[in-house]
Formats: sequence, C-alpha cells, structure tokens
Amino acid sequence: MTFQRARSEEQRAIRRRAILDTAAAMLDEMPVADVSLNELSRRVGLAKSNVLRYFESREAVLLELLDDFLATWLTELADELAAGIEPDVSPELRAGLLAEVVSRSLARRPVLCDLFGAQGGVLEHNVSTEVVKRHKRSSLALLDEMSQLVRRHVPELGDGARTFCLMSLVSAGALSAYIPPPASVLTAYADEPALAVLHLDLQDALRLALTSTLLGLVPRD
Repeated sequence: MTFQRARSEEQRAIRRRAILDTAAAMLDEMPVADVSLNELSRRVGLAKSNVLRYFESREAVLLELLDDFLATWLTELADELAAGIEPDVSPELRAGLLAEVVSRSLARRPVLCDLFGAQGGVLEHNVSTEVVKRHKRSSLALLDEMSQLVRRHVPELGDGARTFCLMSLVSAGALSAYIPPPASVLTAYADEPALAVLHLDLQDALRLALTSTLLGLVPRD
C-alpha cells in the first residue's frame, strides 16, 4: 500500500484510520511489545517520518487503539450482560453473574487485556501531555459508560460500580501478563506438577478477582 501526501482533513482522517487499522491487524499476530514503528510503517506503506505526522509515537497509536477497542467491547458487553444476568434474583446472585460475564468477556479479548497491561508501564511513557490528556478524557468517559452499564444490572453497587469497573480493567491487564505462559514455565509445571498450582487461567483468575472486589462493594443483609 502506498499513499500520496494527504492534503485535506478528510484525507488525513483516512490516513490516520489506515494506520490504526494496520496496527490493529498486527495485534492479531503479535503481542503489544512486538509492535514496532518500523514494521507498522512498512505495512501501512509510509515512511516512518510520515507516520509520525499523524501519531507522535508508536505508543500514541496504541493508546488510541486501546480507546477504540474498549468502546467496541462495551457495546458488545451490553448485550452479554443483558443475556447473562437474571434481573429477578438477589443482589448477591446478580453480582456473581456480573463477575462471571465480565471475566468471560474479557478473557475472550486477549488483545484488549494486553493493551491494558501495557498502558501504565509502557504506553503512557513516550507520549506528550496533550496525548495523555486526550486519552484520559476518553478513558474516563468510557469508564463512566461501563459504570452505568453495570449499575443497570446491579444497582445496589451505587458509586461502587466505578470502582468495580476500574479494578476489572486493571486486573485484566495485570493477569494477561501471565497468559499464555512461556514454554519454559510450561515445562517446569510438567516436570514438577506441584508447581502447577501457580498456573493461571485468565477467565478463572479474573472471575476470582472480580468476585472478591464485589464482595466488598455489594451491600449484604
């Protein structure tokens, strides 16, 4: 793919979208850590200096993708929660179903979890204050959207819904660093089965983490 110089705002928007879509395709093939600006430039058909006309760094591209992926996930999560949470059961049961649906949904989206895992330690370290502010504004709006969605099904959470949502996303990012384990770790588990108690399944670990969070947030009789 090759491009001529973008001269209008519409052409610039198309160019930015092409860069984001190319980066998203790369994330289907490799972890966040392996996405390089050089390879992104090669795949999109632009010199690296031209990519930097639209995004100030690799990290800026990935932060914007994180916002895009989160927004798409929340749209899908709304349907999953509607199908997975029974409205007429007790708050405790609805909270358990909430943890089940959210953990299962996040576990099916390893790229989103990987991006959250890289957010604080990598992606926010090579971007300007303006990029950070734009990202944080978007993140806050999406967090509020998720909180409203959660409160629709478990209104008893009240203001604790935002805490639950934030901890869900942070937990997904933290746990994704261990999954899948490298070959050396799998071999160690095979050689010494007693060590396998440390093996994490993303969905199971998330469900445990989210359930523990909810236990402290949902009022009980």
